[in-house]
Amino acid sequence: MKQIVQTGPEAVEVQQGNRPSPDPNEVLVRVHTAGLCGSDAHAYRYDGGYEWIPIPRIMGHEYSGEVVSVGEEVTSVSTGQRVVEEPIHHCGDCFQCDNGQENVCQNFSITGMHRDGAYAEYTVVEPHHLHSIPDDVGLGSAAITEPTSIAARAVFDQSSVTPGDTVLVEGPGPIGSLIACITDSMGANVLVSGLGQDTTARLPRLDSIGVDTIDVESESIEERVDERTDGLGFDVVFDTTGHRSGIETAVEVTRKGGQVVVVGLPGDPSSLFMTPLVRGEIEVNTSYGSTWTNFEQALRLMENGAIDPDDIVDTSFSVSEPATAFEAFLDSKTIKPLFDFDGT
Repeated sequence: MKQIVQTGPEAVEVQQGNRPSPDPNEVLVRVHTAGLCGSDAHAYRYDGGYEWIPIPRIMGHEYSGEVVSVGEEVTSVSTGQRVVEEPIHHCGDCFQCDNGQENVCQNFSITGMHRDGAYAEYTVVEPHHLHSIPDDVGLGSAAITEPTSIAARAVFDQSSVTPGDTVLVEGPGPIGSLIACITDSMGANVLVSGLGQDTTARLPRLDSIGVDTIDVESESIEERVDERTDGLGFDVVFDTTGHRSGIETAVEVTRKGGQVVVVGLPGDPSSLFMTPLVRGEIEVNTSYGSTWTNFEQALRLMENGAIDPDDIVDTSFSVSEPATAFEAFLDSKTIKPLFDFDGT
């Protein structure tokens, strides 16, 4: 089978490999479509915090596909079933898992990092990690279920957003764009901020679907705060930038009594001044990963049309030239590249 393998820092190859065989408690999934996300890009560059990934490694954890065979002990799924995988597997035994916080499991593992992933024509997985795709959601669309579930958790579980709220989303990458789409569908007044590099593709793509944007390198965020909030500040700010400046700016533009939700993972420590937070009773919350419920929410959001994957996905990249997709993503020239393995 054809597979995309990381062979070193910023080195990926398309190789021919053997089709995996499911163990008695596993199923074999024929991959239809697989997405590229920020963690894949960090792994591709072997950034700090990703050097532990064994190389060579078949990458990929966001995917959709069809079950083509099942192990002899499997009874919960059947061949022909269209599925997506929860790629972050929790241990089920630690305190957090017992406490209903499996998204922050102490002993989690990730498909495509701890084990070979879904940038291949076939992959194997235990069935309890799978979700069935609704009939009205296409296989290509379902490939972004995992990032949509992360956005759903940030909005529904970790934020206080309600219809009519003023919302700023910092960062127009995949998660930021999906958070913007979800909050916009709820009736919030949404603004997405980005940098000059985002004006090539990401900000214009959001503008085209009716989400307001700002390039903070060429426009004044303070003026936009005054314009959109009568000078009060945003009700809720989501920081998806993955840079320490994101939360620092978020605190400055959030109203007293408002909320900041940090979703990105800054690599450097922040020098956040806490006094304005305390005096303004600004809540700072975080959001990491997603749960089974968030996956189901993501699928329903696509099923009922609240989220249209076509608004952010990019199917122009070829499985045969994967490095092109990684470099375009890192250069902010696309929001969500997808690899089509069904056509290979």
